[in-house]
Formats: sequence, structure tokens, C-alpha cells
Amino acid sequence: MPLKIHIKSGQQIIINGAVIENAGPRNVSLVVKNEASILRSNDILTPENASTPANRVYYALQCMYLFPGQKDKYLLQFNELIDSYVEAAPSSQDTVGEIREFVENEQFYYALKKAQVLIQHEYEVLANVQQEFVE
Repeated sequence: MPLKIHIKSGQQIIINGAVIENAGPRNVSLVVKNEASILRSNDILTPENASTPANRVYYALQCMYLFPGQKDKYLLQFNELIDSYVEAAPSSQDTVGEIREFVENEQFYYALKKAQVLIQHEYEVLANVQQEFVE
């Protein structure tokens, strides 16, 4: 089933590893007629912005999704990062379990969506630690 993507002026998307930017003054629409790995601007994490443990997990997943030819390399990184994360934050076990299941089934897009929950979890854990420190 074709997927119609609307791209605003200046917005970027990644399709199968290729970064595509709407450089024109108007919005454009693209129709992707076959299966492809697609991320929109707001879901793309740059290496420079992968500065926290949960963001690094997300980045490794993003690379597995966008660059299937290098999946093994990023899978190794992902496993190391996710193991460290759950060890440091045991309260993340349920979310991590779901992410691992998506990865095992090679459903990387869904793993990315669940990793966004992990990023939120990390934010909440750090906020709680900061609050306890202030008190």
C-alpha cells in the first residue's frame, strides 16, 4: 500500500538512509510505493544529540532501521547500551523487554517508538533524582 508523505519547506526525511530535504518554498508530497525505512525530521536523532543513555539506545535502533546492511554492528551497540540502561534503571525492565521483543522480530520502527517511551522514562528518573537532591 503506497504511503503519501507531506514535507514542509525546510523539513527533512530519511528514506532508506538517504536524507531528503524540501529545499523549495512550498510544501511537497511524495508517494512511496514500496516498502522503505522512513523517518521524519521530528523522529531523527543526530549523533551529536545522542548524549544520554536512552538517546544512545534510540540512535542505535535508528541506525539498525535505516542501515540494514550494518544491522549487526548496531545490534551489538544496542545490546550493550540497553543492558547498561536497565542495570542502572531497573524500573525500565518492562519497556526494555518490549523494545527487545520488537528488535528480535526485526520490527525496528516499533522499537523506535517504544524507545521514545524509554527516553521519557529517563527524563522522569533524572527529574526525580534532581528533586531528591534539591530536598
